[in-house]
Amino acid sequence: QVQLVESGGGLVLPGGSLRLSCVASGSIVSVYDMGWYRQAPGNQRELVAVMTSIGNTNYEDSVKGRFTISRDYAKNTVYLQMNTLKPEDTAVYYCNAGIKSAPYRPQYQYWGQGTQVTVSS
Repeated sequence: QVQLVESGGGLVLPGGSLRLSCVASGSIVSVYDMGWYRQAPGNQRELVAVMTSIGNTNYEDSVKGRFTISRDYAKNTVYLQMNTLKPEDTAVYYCNAGIKSAPYRPQYQYWGQGTQVTVSS
C-alpha cells in the first residue's frame, strides 16, 4: 500500500507565498517522477510542475519564474514553493508520483488527497 500525503495549503494574500509538501510512504521500491497538479472549480486538472528521478523539471507556463519544485529523494518527498501568488492560482493542488511498489510490478501513478490553496484579499 502506497500513500501520498500533502500539506501546506491555505489562504494567502495576492503576492504572498506558500510551500506545499508531499510525502510518499508505504511499500515503495522506486519513485520515478513526482509532481503537482491543480484543479480549479469548473476546470480540468492541469500539470503545474514535475521533477523526474534525475532532477529534470517541467513547469506550466503561467507559473514559470514564480513556482519552484524540489525533491528530497531520501525522504520520498516533493515540495512546491509558490511565490508571488495570484488569485488565478486558487485551486486544489494534488501531488502525483510514479511509484513501483514491488520488484515484479510496473510503475503505477499515485495521487494525494489534495490540498486547497486560496489566493484572495
